[in-house]
Amino acid sequence: MRVLGIDPGLTRCGMGVVDGSVGRPLTLVDVNVLRTSADRPVAERLVTIEKGVDAWLDEHRPDAVAIERVFARSDVSTVMGTAQASGIAMVCAARRGLPVALHTPSEVKAAVSGNGRADKAQVGAMVTRILRLDAMPKPADAADALALAITHIWRGGAQARIDQALAAATARARSRR
Repeated sequence: MRVLGIDPGLTRCGMGVVDGSVGRPLTLVDVNVLRTSADRPVAERLVTIEKGVDAWLDEHRPDAVAIERVFARSDVSTVMGTAQASGIAMVCAARRGLPVALHTPSEVKAAVSGNGRADKAQVGAMVTRILRLDAMPKPADAADALALAITHIWRGGAQARIDQALAAATARARSRR
C-alpha cells in the first residue's frame, strides 16, 4: 500500500509518501513541505496548495491519502488556515476517487510512539527509526506527514484486511443460499 500523508497548513503543508503493509518494513518514497507566503491572498495560497497536492498525487500515485484531522486550537486563524488546506487536500484526492482518512494528532502520536501525548521530537525520532532514515525529517511538518502515512498503513491496512475478510465471508454465505 502506498499512502500520501498530509499535515495540512496554510503556510507549511507537510507531504510524505510511504510504501508498506502491516507487519512488513515501511519505506520512505518522498517527503517535503509545500510553502506559501503569508503576504499573499488566502485564495492564491490555496491554489498553490492545490497545485502542489495535485502534483504529488500525479507523481506518486498513492492508494490512499491520510490527512490530519483539524482540531480546535486557541488561535482561530490557525484553525481556519489548517481547515482550508485540509479541505483542498480532500478535494484533490476525492477527484481521483482515492480513499481519504482523517487521523487525529493523538491517534498519530499513539500509533508511531505508543504515547498519544508525545511531543514533536518524539514523533520525529520514531518516524526516523520506523523508516530507517539517517536523519530526522525537517521541519516537523514533514515528519508529521510521514507519521500520518505510517499510521494509515498500520491502522488502515489492518482495517482493509478486516473489510476484505468480511466481504469474502458475506459472499460465501450468499453463494450457499
